[in-house]
Amino acid sequence: MFTDRLAATGNSRHAMSLSDTIRKTFVPIHREGYPFIAAFAVVTILLGLWSTSLFWIGAILTAWCAYFYRDPVRVTPTDDRLVISPADGIVSAVGPAIPPRELGLGDIELTRVSVFMNVFSCHINRSPVRGRIARIEYRPGKFLNADLDKASAENERNSLLIEGPHGQIAVTQVAGLVARRILCWSRGGDAIGMGERFGLIRFGSRLDVYLPAGFTTRVAVGQTAVGGETVIAEFGASVPSSLVRVS
Repeated sequence: MFTDRLAATGNSRHAMSLSDTIRKTFVPIHREGYPFIAAFAVVTILLGLWSTSLFWIGAILTAWCAYFYRDPVRVTPTDDRLVISPADGIVSAVGPAIPPRELGLGDIELTRVSVFMNVFSCHINRSPVRGRIARIEYRPGKFLNADLDKASAENERNSLLIEGPHGQIAVTQVAGLVARRILCWSRGGDAIGMGERFGLIRFGSRLDVYLPAGFTTRVAVGQTAVGGETVIAEFGASVPSSLVRVS
């Protein structure tokens, strides 16, 4: 009987381990992606009635669509001295820039950190700091390649001004060459936590973070950032930004 109990316990643990492995392997899909994934799947089935080759092309595109809308869990620091990357992607710019005029921050240059998302990046956008959303401003515009510096000023964008523990920080969703839809679920006046999801941009884009004085950047151009986890800046740091080497 004791042996049977051990066997049953072992089988239960094995089953739990297998289920945990499966659950962790398949990343959750955000609900915004369900209609698009369903549409891709339906088209794939219809194409399969005509051609096997077209079916497999459609299947690959459907899998990509599901991958695009993935919404993985992230482990976010809760230190108010830190600023966290708002998106997955490549750091495309670190330097002074004038923030979006519609936010009313004036014409003084602030330190801007830009994260470029390609069509394979996770496009869920997260708050870089904890605080209160003072205002949200949307501006229509062009759809230039989001990797270009002028895209920050000329492209369609949606900006959030967050009153954080160490001043006002702006984060801007910038549409890209392929992107045609910026989504923002937060509202002005809402409290928001560091790493909390606030929106997404469909199919290639970029996020700009504008930092006030007192922050030291902790990333370099070309670095891969993970939304909700990578520290892009630190407040009150006595140590300057480190030099980097590409290898």
